Amino acid sequence: MKEEIKKKKTKTAPGPALTIAFLVSPEKVVEQKASVEQDGREEQLTMSSFRLVTLKEMQETGISADICLRITPDGTVTVYAGKSEMGQGVFTGLAMIVAGELDADWAKMRCEVSFAGLEFKDPVWQSQTTGGSTSVRHMALPLRLAGAAARQMLVKAASNLWGAPEKECITEKGRVLHPGSGRQLGYGRLCGAASGLKIPKKLKLRDKNESKLGQWEKQKPLPPLDTAAKASGKAIFGTDVFVFSEEKNMLLAAVERSPAYGARPVSFNGGEALKVPGVRDVFPVSSGVAICADTIWALLEGRKALKIDWSPGTHPGLDQRSLEALFLERLDAKGVRTAVRGNAASALERAAKKIAATYFLPYLAHAPLEPMCCAARLQEKEKRCDIWTSTQNQSAVIEAASGVTGLGPERIFVHTTFLGGGFGRRLEADYAREAVEIAKKTGRPVKLFWTRTDDLRNDFYRPGSVSKIEGALDGEGRLTAWAHKIAVPSVLGYKSGTDPLAVEGVVDMDYEVPNLLVDFSRVDTPIPVGFWRSVGHSHNAFAVECFIDELAHAAGADPLEFRLGLLERHPRTANVLRVAAEKAGWGKKRKGKKGSGMGIAQHFSFGSYVAMVAEVSAGKGKETFAVQKIVCAVDCGQAVSRALIEAQITGGALFGLSAALKEEVVFAHGGVKAAGFRDYPILRMSESPEVEVHVMESGEASGGIGEVAVPPVAPAVANALFNATGRRVRRLPLRAISP
Repeated sequence: MKEEIKKKKTKTAPGPALTIAFLVSPEKVVEQKASVEQDGREEQLTMSSFRLVTLKEMQETGISADICLRITPDGTVTVYAGKSEMGQGVFTGLAMIVAGELDADWAKMRCEVSFAGLEFKDPVWQSQTTGGSTSVRHMALPLRLAGAAARQMLVKAASNLWGAPEKECITEKGRVLHPGSGRQLGYGRLCGAASGLKIPKKLKLRDKNESKLGQWEKQKPLPPLDTAAKASGKAIFGTDVFVFSEEKNMLLAAVERSPAYGARPVSFNGGEALKVPGVRDVFPVSSGVAICADTIWALLEGRKALKIDWSPGTHPGLDQRSLEALFLERLDAKGVRTAVRGNAASALERAAKKIAATYFLPYLAHAPLEPMCCAARLQEKEKRCDIWTSTQNQSAVIEAASGVTGLGPERIFVHTTFLGGGFGRRLEADYAREAVEIAKKTGRPVKLFWTRTDDLRNDFYRPGSVSKIEGALDGEGRLTAWAHKIAVPSVLGYKSGTDPLAVEGVVDMDYEVPNLLVDFSRVDTPIPVGFWRSVGHSHNAFAVECFIDELAHAAGADPLEFRLGLLERHPRTANVLRVAAEKAGWGKKRKGKKGSGMGIAQHFSFGSYVAMVAEVSAGKGKETFAVQKIVCAVDCGQAVSRALIEAQITGGALFGLSAALKEEVVFAHGGVKAAGFRDYPILRMSESPEVEVHVMESGEASGGIGEVAVPPVAPAVANALFNATGRRVRRLPLRAISP
């Protein structure tokens, strides 16, 4: 792909289009008011972190704002998303929000990624970041307001043209109609006149039952906006980018990084590498030794010839055994008291029955389909840096590039491509920093490649964790106390206090326990950790839902009924459990399924409720097993697109299952041992079970969906194994069942 330099002003070029933008205010001094009528009542809504502005207002005042919506004379409606598309369907979902409010023709809808910059940030997070299952939650109301503003302005433009009252005009599928006279005009014909109008002072949002788009979507899923581009190969991912200039062609680059944490290059054979035809340069960078070449073959061969002599590193004895010993040591150490309710210690002493269990979870890699990659061009004379990359965090990329180049953020231009998977890994900007460093050193455009080995050995991993839980039951089998100690590294880098991500899913679990105690013990290692799909929920759900099952067994109760008894004040949680159980046939006799078992689990995260029932079958001797089916029930409040929800729940369930069955980062000699998928196996398509998804609309506020299916998978499978074999598994991955 040939990339030309683009200026941000191309998004706001004068023309007959109707353009609406967000003006975000971190001080929250501006307001946009709207009203929505539902069930005959009018509800007032206020967003105090931004207001809507038109292109005309931007030009008159000289302000720069985040373009969110544009309607052009050909009738095309383009939504500009400040979010990254990594397969989660955010382009389609955000466009659907606008289209439903605008009464647009879906065939005319488009979605493009916004430029990166201070004016294109998330109005809630005040940064341009995609993560935390927040894209719809943060952007739904702003985009609905933008769609409502455009619809009202188009209606007013038609009303002015026809001399007809606005209240007599209606909208339908990209047109404004006046039923009384039979006149109608498409949005493309009206956008020029509408562009000269002001944003209405009072916006009226459509009742969800009025949205024809939503009605159509329930009958037949709307085609995702990016499917055609991806199917045809026209979609541009980070690895597809090639940057050309008239004077200097692009170099391909790679970095040889240390095999052990804290190791530095003592010496390297740059002369031998330069003998490889096509190798152009070799030099040290902050993360290792960079090599630049004309071709991939030259790059890889030259890299082999470097033969770097590394120092021993800061932790040469780091391996699996030492790590586990450290985690257990921290588990026994005094932690930080995080949550207290009642008196758990006293309740444990009085318990009719007391049980305890310890759960081990490994470090995990992100392993996206597309390894890290980045293209960069630094034009020092023009004081400009362009970066093309697949990133979840444009704000971090700008900050990293600014630090390397010394340029202000306004001189850094990030061009976001499609992402070949992210899962939190692309929230980091280390690979962008490397690319800019190399571009600065060479004075040429560069494209940085990471191999799969680079990706697995230089990740920001999901931290390993150990949980020790004690529970108390009274004489009637009721849960009276829960004491939980978590030993885990801090993803947020906290040096004191409690990292809230370390204890999420425990301190706020829905189970009504009269006496609760939660302690956090930070584990410090040289291993970099980061946001992994569902973050702390990914390890805490396993401990909580497995232990609830153990308590149910100790109480002699059905695992489903035991859970429901603890959820009287949490009807949405109870509801997803009931639906998942009913759809899976929980409690029914299964003829001809000897050696099989079902397990159930639920978890609330990112504003959504998910329950799963897993069915497994054990092999002879009960040492091997296979997951046959997973049934999921999800309540994410108001559903934007059922098809996207089903796809994300299915993908999340299989992502979580891969981690549960196979994945584990193994450490040796002070670093990561894995060199590829032979060392770090992931779930294959042939091993994937049937996933059945049931979407339940509760009418509540929309919750997240991209991460919520991951947490309950592992405990559902572990609980099913117990049901099938009578053996408890408290350590992941579940490669085999230990007696």
